Parts: sequence; C-alpha cells; structure tokens
Amino acid sequence: MTELIETYNLTGIIIGLITFLIIGFFHPLVIKIEYYLGVRYWWIFLLLGIGGMAGSLLFSNIIISVACGVFAFSSFWSIGELFQQRKRVEKGWFPKRKKD
Repeated sequence: MTELIETYNLTGIIIGLITFLIIGFFHPLVIKIEYYLGVRYWWIFLLLGIGGMAGSLLFSNIIISVACGVFAFSSFWSIGELFQQRKRVEKGWFPKRKKD
C-alpha cells in the first residue's frame, strides 16, 4: 500500500482528506457537547489534544503522524470553539437547551 501511495504521490491528497474528515467531525461535536454538557468539559479536548500530540511523536508513518497532529490541534482549537459556541447560543444563533 505504501508503494502505491508513493508511486502516485498520494500522500498530500490522503493527508488533506484526513484533515477534512477530522475537522468535519469536530465541528458538530463541539455544537453537540455545548448543547448537552455546556463548557465545563473543555478539559477533555485538552487531554485529547495532548494524546494526539503524543501519538504524532510516537508514529513514524508520516500519514498517521500527521493525522494525529491534525487531531491534536483540532482538539485544542475546539476548546476555544466551545466557548465561542456558548456565545453564539447566547446571541440566539443556535438553539439553547431547555433545563428540565
């Protein structure tokens, strides 16, 4: 498989696709977490980011290493987005969860 990727120089396309999918995963995740849990679990994104950074350092395969790095920094970015999402909800741009 590695030979196929190198022969056709697909590394950049694969990394781009992985990046697209990871960011696409985090976008609705942040919205759902803010809706159901609020911002009090921001630290989970911090731990995921640290884990992703560790994975990026541990794997020698460039695609896996980059995917871990993208995951890590998407996690870090999500911390800020979680708090921004709370502001968007306060502005009425997103629905607010009704407390039972």
